[in-house]
Amino acid sequence: VFSEPDMFTVTYTALQENKAQYLLVLTVATQETDGFRRFLRSAKHFNYTIRVLGKGETWKGGDYMSPPGGGQKVRLLKSALEDIQEENKVILFVDSYDVIFSSGPKELLKKFQQAKHRVVFSAETLIWPDRHLEDKHPHVREGKRFLGAGGFIGYAPNLKQMLSDWSGADSDSDQLFFTKIYINPEKRVSCGFLKLYYEVMLKFEDGRVRARNVLYDTLPVIVHGNGPTKLQINYLGNYIPNLWMFETGCTICNEDLRPLSGLQSEYPVVVIGIFIQQPTPFVTVFFERLLNLKYPKNRLRLFIYNQEYHHEPHVRTFLEYHESEYQGVKLIGPEEDIDPETSRDIEDIDCVYFFSIDVDVVLKNKDTLRILIELNKPFIAPMMSKPGRLWTNFWGALSADGYYARSEDYVDIVQGRRVGLWNVPYVSNIFLIKADTLRTDLKDPDLFESETLDADMAFCSKVRDKGVFMFVTNMHTFGRVLSTENYQTNHLHNDLWQIFENPVEWEERYIHENYSKVLKDGLIEMPCPDVYWFPVFTDVACKHLIEEMEHFGQWSGGGNVDKRIQGGYENVPTIDIHMNQVGYDKEWHKFLLDYVAPVTEKMYPGYFTRAQFDLAFVVRYKPDEQPALSPHHDASTFTINIALNQVGVDYQGGGCRFLRYNCSVTAPRRGWALMHPGRLTHYHEGLPTVEGVRYISVSFVDP
Repeated sequence: VFSEPDMFTVTYTALQENKAQYLLVLTVATQETDGFRRFLRSAKHFNYTIRVLGKGETWKGGDYMSPPGGGQKVRLLKSALEDIQEENKVILFVDSYDVIFSSGPKELLKKFQQAKHRVVFSAETLIWPDRHLEDKHPHVREGKRFLGAGGFIGYAPNLKQMLSDWSGADSDSDQLFFTKIYINPEKRVSCGFLKLYYEVMLKFEDGRVRARNVLYDTLPVIVHGNGPTKLQINYLGNYIPNLWMFETGCTICNEDLRPLSGLQSEYPVVVIGIFIQQPTPFVTVFFERLLNLKYPKNRLRLFIYNQEYHHEPHVRTFLEYHESEYQGVKLIGPEEDIDPETSRDIEDIDCVYFFSIDVDVVLKNKDTLRILIELNKPFIAPMMSKPGRLWTNFWGALSADGYYARSEDYVDIVQGRRVGLWNVPYVSNIFLIKADTLRTDLKDPDLFESETLDADMAFCSKVRDKGVFMFVTNMHTFGRVLSTENYQTNHLHNDLWQIFENPVEWEERYIHENYSKVLKDGLIEMPCPDVYWFPVFTDVACKHLIEEMEHFGQWSGGGNVDKRIQGGYENVPTIDIHMNQVGYDKEWHKFLLDYVAPVTEKMYPGYFTRAQFDLAFVVRYKPDEQPALSPHHDASTFTINIALNQVGVDYQGGGCRFLRYNCSVTAPRRGWALMHPGRLTHYHEGLPTVEGVRYISVSFVDP
């Protein structure tokens, strides 16, 4: 811009040696945000000399979503330049909240030298803030046409002269000020600084990761993502400079930790916010897992928001037995008629952390809370998934209208091929926030409210706008999120019906802990010839089946006439309730296919249990009702008989005798299945129940 040939020659020679001491980086940061810390980390990585301007000042320069501003930066820069007397000092002036260094001072100075200009600005595609000045901009043969004020580099004397005319207010536009200099032919500079656009991608090479400008096939030294491209800079900032590489994985995951080992009473106080906003399966299990968190309960306070009357008994039961264990409990029930958005606006939060968790979260890792606290981030979430799907509780990117978009690394993160800490634009279901962040950056009372967005999207949008990074970690397996779409509440134990929607959770709740050993380790007993005995149901499954049938209550009379079966006549009647009477026939069939069929195919080779079962029912034996069952063959190829309660505890007597072998099973184990042929060889009888009530579930199967 300014013609000073003698000084240019001297400085040019110095820069040829690429001496870092000729470079000083100036930036403005009135607050220490996540973005500022990221900027400093990248600068430290490459040994830049940084001077921060405006620390502690109140920012009056606006932002990219507001009317023009930024004049405060110009004032601070002008003042700082007055103290710099070296004629050959090169000044790089950049934003800090949305800037990352991708390479070091040596490469930066080399590229500045190659530009052969005294001052070089960043370039943009769009003109802002005054579009009427478009025609006054010079045309360029390639690259961006319009000036960007987010970063520029030049010699200190030239920058001083450029800023000498500045007398604007802090709220005036820095962009407009520099643009008017640029469009003045006497002061024009050439543009050559990288501005971030969507053609920038990651480049991994030789133990290093950089940004690559795909459009120009260049490797920029500085990456700046202002305005709507802030999400892209956050994505790139997960990797640059060398934060995550294929050779090393995450290089910063163990930095700035807050160890909790050795602490007990000094543990930070955490408020756990539990939100029940819709009918949800396995709520009882949720509270069981909450109890198992490895964190001192006297350092935990519970805030429970329950919008569903259906779940009031679950909440009351939990509090009845465990409320006294916690430092404090606050409950908002459905009768208080507080909307979900308002419930999440936590005011006067007296704690160190706020742990928000929706009741559809399956928190498998007992150390989750400790792990998140030790990672020491203002906002962090554990990655949660849904079994067999790519769904998680975070989004890697956003579409143009603010909804889900898949980032390039999303699948690798979900499937564990990339493990670390990830700055993402959206999280839901579960997250931990430092209370100081809630009191300062996120103190607005309407964080979850929006006229156009759902509450979770509105919240994340406002968190992003405040410059708070939302990290998600997949360094551990934390758990999963339940499917709630088709959950019905018209039964006593509605979770029994979840074998299709949430099969993993259903299995953990209802399938015996030793079932896996049946096929793997041969945990199958044979108490009588060709009668196989193996564990299949948990005590909870047995209890729920009994209670569901008693709740239904329409037990058969035990007579031969039975309109429920084909032909309407039962040769060997029992007092029972059929599975289809309670709407459980499809679920029972699924249970037989998934958990019984593999055993039958192993023990009875050649039979493949893929057909619909003929009949399935729960039988009740009582001394004063029907204590026993006379000798008979079953109308099945084989029969599955599962004991639902415990002999010697719930009843006396009972059992099954196979007459041909004079062999009896008189001490059936609760949750264990007896599997035996139904016809021809295994003529059998039900032995008398002499006290109490005995329940069994019976299935007739014809493969």
